[in-house]
Amino acid sequence: MTVDRTTEYLRGLLKELYTLPKETEWVEFKLNYDDPQEIGEYISALSNSAALSGKASAYLVWGVKNDTRDIIGTTFKPSVVKKGNEELENWLLRLLSPRIHFHFYELDVNSVPVVLLEIARASNKPVQFQGYEFIRIGSYKKRLKDFPEKERELWRIFDQIPFEDLPATEHVSDEDVLKLLDYPAYFDLLGLGLPTDRSGILQRLVDDDMISDCSAGGWDITNLGAILFAKRLDDFKHLKRKAVRVILYKDKSRQETIREQIGTRGYASGFEGLIGFINNLLPVNEVIGKALRKKVPMYPEIAVRELVPNALIHQDFFIRGTGPMIEIFSDRMEITNPGVPLVKTERFLDSPPKSRNEALASFMRRIGVCEERGSGVDKVVFQTEFYQLPAPAFEVSDEHTRAVLFAHKPLKNMSKEDKIRACYLHSCLKYVKREFMTNSSLRERFGIEERNSAIASRIIKETIDKGFVKSYEDHMSKKYAKYVPFWA
Repeated sequence: MTVDRTTEYLRGLLKELYTLPKETEWVEFKLNYDDPQEIGEYISALSNSAALSGKASAYLVWGVKNDTRDIIGTTFKPSVVKKGNEELENWLLRLLSPRIHFHFYELDVNSVPVVLLEIARASNKPVQFQGYEFIRIGSYKKRLKDFPEKERELWRIFDQIPFEDLPATEHVSDEDVLKLLDYPAYFDLLGLGLPTDRSGILQRLVDDDMISDCSAGGWDITNLGAILFAKRLDDFKHLKRKAVRVILYKDKSRQETIREQIGTRGYASGFEGLIGFINNLLPVNEVIGKALRKKVPMYPEIAVRELVPNALIHQDFFIRGTGPMIEIFSDRMEITNPGVPLVKTERFLDSPPKSRNEALASFMRRIGVCEERGSGVDKVVFQTEFYQLPAPAFEVSDEHTRAVLFAHKPLKNMSKEDKIRACYLHSCLKYVKREFMTNSSLRERFGIEERNSAIASRIIKETIDKGFVKSYEDHMSKKYAKYVPFWA
């Protein structure tokens, strides 16, 4: 939501809030108001109202008279207030849904204590407190359900505004934009010369929606600009958990971690460093088969380069508290992102591109990080076939999507599920190339000798029985039969 707040910044912000119109629905002033229940309801109301007002944040201020805006100070100290035996901030966070970011700031203004509560706007659905949604109507806090027109408007906003367009931080200076964003990387990745003046740099960032004019003066850095080119994602609090986490485990389980690292930079500026770091962690494998006999990373780099950006691009940024994760085990590599896919996993290879973050996807395509025409899953499948690895798996849980690359395994050691998955994806790969799977092509995929064609026939039959492939021409003999995916 915000960069780290200095005392100078907070005093300047308070000064701006004092001068706002009296009926501003995303700002509330109090004196010594310390009822935790009421504070929680105000967080819900102000967060939802900020979304309706097109603001990145809402504010609750203690120590200022609401009618005159005189600064008289407050006795409220959120750092010492408790609800039962629980600290106020933890108690509030636990009862909010979704768990939005908020932060209390305690400072002295004109020699009297003032408290500023900064609250992130609602972004994907209305914010609830203890199961109820609130809204500000003029200067009053009300139940959202009692104002259906406001509720409908709020949902329209959630449906219409992409995550990338929302502000990551508001009202920053020219200097702060250049301090927070890796603008040299932006120009370098696009193959553009770096402008000699600040205005030229800022204008290019505006043209690509990395920043936008702020109505209060200065600039808003958009989520798009921050997630792609942040020098430190930690500078944008609601993007902190969206940094890529890479974990190397000792064996096949998560019981013992050898190394763990969380990325700090934006996805575009930090991508090559991320790929290099992952590749350096991967064990090597001796390739035997169609490729030359040599030592190579256990997983083809092209496959890694396709699946990692897919996880970044297709994640659901509105799911809080989780981000992309790459886990490396002794026998597999798992790449996980928040959010369920917009197409069925069994249609990843042939489906046209569809992304919930189109601006992010478009920019990553422009700099050559991901496929222009689609997901690149066909490349992943081709690479695993070329190196005769088990076929990749694509899995979906309640809130996450996972792609799994498997280490080399002889055919005799593959499970029935491994063989069926490989057979199905092979048929898909052939079909999108306007070819057909045959006994011969499947033998080549698995490295099965012609005299053992019955093995390939059995795998095809098992895959047909599971409903994943079908015969293209029923009257053909098995020797010359052609097969296509079930959806063809």
